[in-house]
Amino acid sequence: MKISSVGIAGLGLIGGSIAKALKSFNPHLSISAFDYPEVLDKAFSQKVIDKSLKQNSEILDNDLIILALPINSSLKLFEKFFPKLNSNQCIIDVCSVKSTFAELGKSLTSSGKYVGLHPMAGKEKGGFENSDNLLFENAVCFVCDSQVNDTTYSVLEFLRPTGLQFTFIDAYLHDRIAAEVSHLPQLLSVNLVNSAAKTDNGFNYITYAGSGFKDMTRIASSDFTIWREIIENNKSNILSSLKDFQSKIDLLINQIKNDDFEFLKNQFDTAKKNREEIPFNHKGFIQPLFDLTVFLKDEPGSLSKLTTLLYQHNINIKDIELLKIREGSGGNFRLYFESAEVVQQAKAVLEKYLATNYTN
Repeated sequence: MKISSVGIAGLGLIGGSIAKALKSFNPHLSISAFDYPEVLDKAFSQKVIDKSLKQNSEILDNDLIILALPINSSLKLFEKFFPKLNSNQCIIDVCSVKSTFAELGKSLTSSGKYVGLHPMAGKEKGGFENSDNLLFENAVCFVCDSQVNDTTYSVLEFLRPTGLQFTFIDAYLHDRIAAEVSHLPQLLSVNLVNSAAKTDNGFNYITYAGSGFKDMTRIASSDFTIWREIIENNKSNILSSLKDFQSKIDLLINQIKNDDFEFLKNQFDTAKKNREEIPFNHKGFIQPLFDLTVFLKDEPGSLSKLTTLLYQHNINIKDIELLKIREGSGGNFRLYFESAEVVQQAKAVLEKYLATNYTN
């Protein structure tokens, strides 16, 4: 499959980053997009896209169509566009739930090709203004395709310059895994915070929460607008995960009642062992909420200057993730902080420093 033009529905964090990455690698690639007028104007002015689409149906004029809108909106466009594709076209979605697209695809007839993708990359904040041409460097991208063929590999090869690392997985298995390691923790985190938000004799419990509690519940600040559609589209798997977890809680209650500390010790030991098997640098389904990505030139001392500057402003970096650096140019460092407030402090300090000392 030859891809000379790309149409993107949705220039948010993911769609915008895909456009920037593709354009950075191939400036002559024709990219058109559909989104709010103000978003399209910004993308066009930055030369990220070549054409703003007034009607979403105009996206059908492209070889590759990328659906990067929220799940329900992407599903509607998928149902509308997939049957209209010719044999030289492919449509992909980059949503976080895949089985709904797989099911819908089975009910539709098309001469074109569909490939479901889920890039494991994100930031604390979304929107085109936070999109980044290096967002996907070394990021795992799940590929859900029930009929892998030459077109599949052509599309993946075309997207490879974005930095994505592709892993094939069944769409239904993907959603079961997501329910366990992403969707269930999100709901538990929300309920854990709400459970601790109680008062007794004037004492507000949650004000005494330590760093451990904060680490366990940082994703409780997530935007429900996004999660509503995730829960809606992965409902059965989420319910199954909740029921399984509920049975484990019931068992835990009984063992504590019976003073079965040997059982509890085994639970702690097993959890410790399983926890240590999680790859430290794996991006996974859950993205840290409180992070900031900074581009640094490929120069000696760049990182040292950055960390020293934050130290001088009493800003503590919890962790640093090195994203792949392109030699001779530069790359991104993702910095992790303990709260959204600290992220904003760090951002203000770094923006002032970079504007003064780090211009091209």
